[in-house]
Amino acid sequence: MDIANSKAPGERLSWEDIQKMRYSWNVACEVLRLAPPLQGAFREAINDFIFNGFSIPKGWKLYWSANSTHRNPECFPEPLKFDPTRFEGKGPAPYMFVPFGGGPRTCPGKEYARLEILVFMHNIVRRFKWKKLVGDEKIIVDPMPMPAKGLPVLLFPHKA
Repeated sequence: MDIANSKAPGERLSWEDIQKMRYSWNVACEVLRLAPPLQGAFREAINDFIFNGFSIPKGWKLYWSANSTHRNPECFPEPLKFDPTRFEGKGPAPYMFVPFGGGPRTCPGKEYARLEILVFMHNIVRRFKWKKLVGDEKIIVDPMPMPAKGLPVLLFPHKA
């Protein structure tokens, strides 16, 4: 709201405004941690290795899962707790937070998604208050995470 209040009526967000939205991005990251848009992917082992006592030969197809890391208490203490402060400062160590994949195969649209998410959040918060109609709605994964009832909300415009 600080950014919204600094704008003249009808004035659009600037790149500098987007860069100031650190806490909003922390909130978005925590949502992405709990409900990643990418559940995981297959990769091929490029070398023989041992993982948790299992021998994995070169050439085997492996499936990595974002949820297995995002909900691992060794990576994120109290993993089911919604806590945007996890992303303050340097945030999680590399490859612990992977909603867009990681390394050379990171989603090329990651920064565009960040921009889109922040602009959406800014506009929805600036224009509306809302009320969830289903209090404790469950999330189903089929194959993407989504609210079981579609997340119905009532939107109330802010008074001008």
